[in-house]
Amino acid sequence: MLKQVPDPPEGEPLLPLLVRFVLGPLVRALYRPQVEGVENIPEDGPVLLASNHRAALDTGVITFTTPRQVRFLGKAEYFTGKGIKGRFIAKSLDALGYVPVERGNAQAGLAALEAGRKVLTDGGVFAIYPEGTRSLDGRLHRGHTGVAALALSTGAKVVPVALFGTEGIQPNGAKIPRLAKIKVRFGEPLDFARYEGQDSSSAIRRSVTDEIMYAILELSGQEYVDTYHKRPDEKAS
Repeated sequence: MLKQVPDPPEGEPLLPLLVRFVLGPLVRALYRPQVEGVENIPEDGPVLLASNHRAALDTGVITFTTPRQVRFLGKAEYFTGKGIKGRFIAKSLDALGYVPVERGNAQAGLAALEAGRKVLTDGGVFAIYPEGTRSLDGRLHRGHTGVAALALSTGAKVVPVALFGTEGIQPNGAKIPRLAKIKVRFGEPLDFARYEGQDSSSAIRRSVTDEIMYAILELSGQEYVDTYHKRPDEKAS
C-alpha cells in the first residue's frame, strides 16, 4: 500500500502539481500496481533509489509509486525543443522529475554524477539504474560504480528497488502503452556511513556497488550475470 499522499505544497508550479496529484492517482488507478515496502523510503533527507531496469517506462512507474518526488536523468535534447510544443515538453519532463544531462561526450558521465549529486545534497530523492541500460534478456547485470560514488560522496541512504512486469506495458514494436500486471518492491535502506571519506577508493566503490546489486537481486529474484550489459548499438559495432 502507498503512503497517504501529502497535501500539495504551497507555491509549487502548477504542472508538477498536476503530475503528482492528478496524473499520478489516475495512472495508479488504471494500472493498479502492487507496491511493497514503500515504508522503507525515508520521509526526509537524501535518498538514492537503485533499481533494476526492465523497460523504457520504468521511470514513470517509479515516479507514480513513490510518495516523494523523484528526480532522474534525461537527455538534454529533450529540453531544447522550440516553440510552444518544445516548451511544453520541457516543462512536462521537468514535472516528471527529469534532470537534463548532455549525452555522447567525454564529460557525460561526470555531468550525470554531478546532476545526481546536486539533487542528493539538496536533500532530494534521485533514482538510478546501476546497470546503465535496460536489460534486454531479463537478467540482472553487473552494476556500474556511479551508484556507489553518489552514495559515498553524499551520505545518502540507498533504497534498492525491484520492478516486475514493466516490460509488458510497452513491448518492443508497440506504439501505445498496454495494461499489464506490474509490481514494485522497495527494499530496506542501505547505509554506507562506515565508508565515510573513502569515496575515492575504486575498491570501496566496487564493493558498495556489488552490495547494492546483491540487494536488488534479492528483491527481484532475477538471474545475475557478472558482466556489464551492452547497449544495442554497442552489440552492432
